Amino acid sequence: MTDVPRERAAGVKLFLMLCVGFLLSIPLFTVWLLVYDREQQSQTALNSIAEGWGGPQIMSGPYLVIPFQGETSETVTENGEQVTRTRRVWQELTLAPEQFSLETELVPERRQRSIYEAVVYTASNQGQAVFALPDDLSRQGVEREALAFDRAELRFGLADMRGIQEASIRFAGEDVALQSGGGGGRTGFLAAVDATPILETPVPARFAIAFRGNQRLSLLPHAGETGWRVTSSWPHPSFMGGFLPNSEIGDEGFSATYNVTNLALGRPLLFIGEQGQAMQGDMARQISPAIDMPATDVEARVGLFQPVDLYSQVDRSVKYGFLIIGFTFLAYLMFDLIAGVRVSTIEYLLVGAALVLFFVLLLAFAEVIGFTWAYIVASLATTGLNTAYSAAVLNSRSRAGFIGALLIALYAVMYVLLNLETYSLLIGSLLLFAALAAVMYVTRHLDWGDTRLVRKEAE
Repeated sequence: MTDVPRERAAGVKLFLMLCVGFLLSIPLFTVWLLVYDREQQSQTALNSIAEGWGGPQIMSGPYLVIPFQGETSETVTENGEQVTRTRRVWQELTLAPEQFSLETELVPERRQRSIYEAVVYTASNQGQAVFALPDDLSRQGVEREALAFDRAELRFGLADMRGIQEASIRFAGEDVALQSGGGGGRTGFLAAVDATPILETPVPARFAIAFRGNQRLSLLPHAGETGWRVTSSWPHPSFMGGFLPNSEIGDEGFSATYNVTNLALGRPLLFIGEQGQAMQGDMARQISPAIDMPATDVEARVGLFQPVDLYSQVDRSVKYGFLIIGFTFLAYLMFDLIAGVRVSTIEYLLVGAALVLFFVLLLAFAEVIGFTWAYIVASLATTGLNTAYSAAVLNSRSRAGFIGALLIALYAVMYVLLNLETYSLLIGSLLLFAALAAVMYVTRHLDWGDTRLVRKEAE
């Protein structure tokens, strides 16, 4: 009899398997970075598709801005003495409407470039704003006689003026000409109006505006009473911001109705001088057209939601990568320890590499044929490769069939977890508990530190 090298102890095999699993975390993390990079490329492509069409749109206004001459005091030093001087300067009275109603119809359109698709829209808006001069205007430090009604402006804010198609405004029953610029540093447009009729009675401003945008449409309510109704044939809306609507959603589209009062807004309808400029400056910051800008508390936002975000699904699946690798390695370890089939470290590494490659295949195919079909193709390819390889490594077709069945079950469970976000943690933890219990039961009599001396007869 001659001695051959001792087999590794069970504990050593477990340790080496864990080392290989840790080593595979590097390519798995690389795949996660690849998903992030492709998602950024997708966002860049979507932005380029919508370029020139119009970005995410945010509407504000109209505001009626009436200039007036007021007195301001300033203290200066002359010849070593403090001197207070009073002078008259032009200031602005900014008036929000008492009532504001708006009907918006969103007409969605899919635009595609290569493998990327973006949802854009055309918004047709019909609305009316009613302005009234407060009875207690003198309490604000402004006399009616000081107001230059004939130099008033009606100002609208719009985030991306590239999308504007047409606009018409009637103020006090007369058509008025539009000019570029929203005032107060905002993007938008304005109309020079004669607001003299507001001295006698509330004045309506009726308008029709059509513009283009993409992804979302927001309104910044500001009136005493704001009513906004949005309709569209898009079946997947998302509602965000500080105000939520009463909505009806069906396969043929949706309708949403917002009702917001000035009490909910927490700000007055009248701003004077620097107050009005500061208010309009705040509105300018809030109508930033940034793609990923979160909804604010003073915003009503309607988004045209894409129901399947393949990059987020692939990203979540990568996070389950260690479960797939761990369960598969565990099966190989049991064959090694219980059935006596020797599995080398390199074989663990090759099987793990194939399991990591699944996520690369999933991402590549998902961009072309969609997530579900990509998942089926990638899982079948990975299962077939590892099953065929296992037949040689485990010296048994039945054992290889067990590995194949295990992988199919794991990929099926992972797909369920990806679609059941609420219970994914619960189901995953139960599976881990069941796997640990099975391993503890199978190896309950195993001596993890034992080594066996294998001998063969001398020739």
